Amino acid sequence: MLYLSIKALHIIFVVSWFAGLFYLPRLFVNHAMVSDKATIERLTLMENKLYRFMTPLGILAVGLGMWLWFGFGLAGGWLHAKSALVTLLIVYHLYCGRLMRAFAEGRNTRSHVWYRFFNEVPVLVLFVVVFLVVLKPF
Repeated sequence: MLYLSIKALHIIFVVSWFAGLFYLPRLFVNHAMVSDKATIERLTLMENKLYRFMTPLGILAVGLGMWLWFGFGLAGGWLHAKSALVTLLIVYHLYCGRLMRAFAEGRNTRSHVWYRFFNEVPVLVLFVVVFLVVLKPF
């Protein structure tokens, strides 16, 4: 029962973290397209609040995933591949924080088009991770 409870919580926090990973770069798309001060201030505030909200969700998702892995002895090559992709997501999350600070300081140098492509990274990672977890191909 403990295993299933931790697994359920892990899934809940992963879904919640991904909501932030999907939406924050979308805010960056909008931020890169505007120039009026009021909208920039509003987007900066939204980005900051979202990042502060999604960071603990990501920590809980990763922490519970590690508990499942090490606490219950999950094994397999699929898990190592998933862990590598989760590491990529952590780097992506931290890079989003860096981009957010650049926007807040007026130092953004990237176009809205770049952010549109950047926004697709977590979608692709999620796609692969779900197939790894469900199919356990190796």
